[in-house]
Amino acid sequence: MERFLRIVEIRTKVVSVSALLLGTGFAAWETGAFDLTLFVLMALATLLVDMGTTAFNSYFDFTGGVDTAAYNKEQDKVLVHQKDVHPLQAFLIGAACFVLAMPIGLVIGYLAGWEIIVVGAACMAVGYLYNGGPLPLSRTPLGELFAGGFLGGVLLLLSYYVQTGSLSLDSLLIAIPSLLMVASILTVNNTCDVEGDRAAGRKTLSIVFGPTIGAGIIYALGAASFGLLAVYSVAGILPTVPGLVTVAILTPPVFLRYRRMHRRGFNHETKGPSMGAILSIFKLYTVGFAAILAIGLILPSI
Repeated sequence: MERFLRIVEIRTKVVSVSALLLGTGFAAWETGAFDLTLFVLMALATLLVDMGTTAFNSYFDFTGGVDTAAYNKEQDKVLVHQKDVHPLQAFLIGAACFVLAMPIGLVIGYLAGWEIIVVGAACMAVGYLYNGGPLPLSRTPLGELFAGGFLGGVLLLLSYYVQTGSLSLDSLLIAIPSLLMVASILTVNNTCDVEGDRAAGRKTLSIVFGPTIGAGIIYALGAASFGLLAVYSVAGILPTVPGLVTVAILTPPVFLRYRRMHRRGFNHETKGPSMGAILSIFKLYTVGFAAILAIGLILPSI
């Protein structure tokens, strides 16, 4: 079980869970819609697709020469650091997760609309093609935007749509900060991996523009994400008082985490602490956003 959890990098599943919770929560706050059965089904499908995508990434990163002992120091990369683990195990885990997600997706489509199956299939395709296929998205400067767009944006909107049966302008706007936050996680990963990615022939944003600009992109994405929460609160897209108070409370601890990341720098040696820090920031973002929606539901007059 421990090997399985490392191959699917279970600690990173907070990203997909965040999109699911925030999309569902915003649907409940804006329209009052909430179906527990659909939520549970979406949670199962989301986790399976996310775990499958990570397992495929582990397989293709290892077999493609991206994850090597010379460049990767993360002990969670079992294919790199545990010689008794065959890479085919990761591929089979990814395939099994995708296969298990398919019937759940069909049930969701039956209950909430068949168009959802098309979007779900597109998400699975992007998950596989991020590192698989003849031209993996992760090898291009568009990798962060594709992954952030689907994992942070499309998944949030899909969760909203499953509950409401439609999309609103506000729901489209709400997806933007989550998209940016997910993109920032990937940019931290790629900025730390510049040497290994360059050796493997990748062309990530951090390679194209350099690690210094890559670090700047990380900070800009984070500032934009939290800044948009404040803007949406002022505009009434989110509950005003809870939104502004939450952003004010979160700003100091988030700033300190970015400051520590900056002081450490972004390289293979600091990747573990840097990824831990950006995931911690993402958790604060998720908890804060969820708190804004929860307070808005409980106290709709503020």
